[in-house]
Amino acid sequence: MTDADPIIAEVTRDGFRESVHRGRVVGLDAAGAVVVAHGAVTDPVLLRSCAKPLQAVGMLRAGLDLAGARLAIACASHDGTDARLAIVCAILTAAGLDEGALANAPLLALEPRAAAVQLLAGGPDRLHHNCSGKHAAMLATCVTNDWPVEGYLAVSHPLQQALLAAVEDLTGETAAHVATDGCGAPIAAVSLVGLARAFARIGAAPGASPEGRVAAVVRAHPAVLGDDARGVTRLLRAVPGLVAKEGAEGCFAAALPDGRAVAVKVGDGGDRAALPVVVAALRALGADTPALAALAEVAVLGHGRPVGAIRAVSGE
Repeated sequence: MTDADPIIAEVTRDGFRESVHRGRVVGLDAAGAVVVAHGAVTDPVLLRSCAKPLQAVGMLRAGLDLAGARLAIACASHDGTDARLAIVCAILTAAGLDEGALANAPLLALEPRAAAVQLLAGGPDRLHHNCSGKHAAMLATCVTNDWPVEGYLAVSHPLQQALLAAVEDLTGETAAHVATDGCGAPIAAVSLVGLARAFARIGAAPGASPEGRVAAVVRAHPAVLGDDARGVTRLLRAVPGLVAKEGAEGCFAAALPDGRAVAVKVGDGGDRAALPVVVAALRALGADTPALAALAEVAVLGHGRPVGAIRAVSGE
């Protein structure tokens, strides 16, 4: 990311522009043509958790047999509450494993009350990590294929090679770089155009295909993707048929059933700006509902009441 990328969001307080966020925004029409572009949208960015639906497609292509909430949590950055952990444990149990097989980093739950209970019970662990659903599905994919469970996070492991191949196929790009994600799994860097293209393919896919199966569970289980307060869940509920996923460091992508798609990267990694920018990009593509319009701004509080907003601007 560079200072040459335009300002894509602003933060105001009582009419004063307090802060700005630079970044990149791309929007594709239903034919896959770029119709919205702000910033260096063809330069690579690390996909972070936006890659989870793509990786879930790769696992299904490799023979993993998951459906419903179990497949949804493979795509999720879940909240760490008991209901979500039960889904993760069900995947592990069906594969003949337990949480001891998880190799993701220990972490506190994202949901504050669950995190407080966890702290009193002993602190961070692997099961509560928001990526444990993806890791459980990765382990189940290894069991399905008789691949080694040990070392499943290595870039050279057949699992990770299969997932990288799926990401490159869906994005239509060769990864410019492979780094280590926060959870410990490999994560690819491709362009925002490629990320939007991948979401478009998932969003418009036939229902029986791996892509279509992923799209169906994201649409059917929005609260599994995050929780009721999270932006991705509210966005999925605001636009019927949408497929969307947020990621760390200000990444966000979404696609409509006809293949229109958007992808965003906030340059300073500020997550607070990503949702309003995604909403603005979707509205620029012609997707609009009253519920979507209500997500166009995030309130800025002063003395406990709204005094300003975080909102998108048009690539200043």
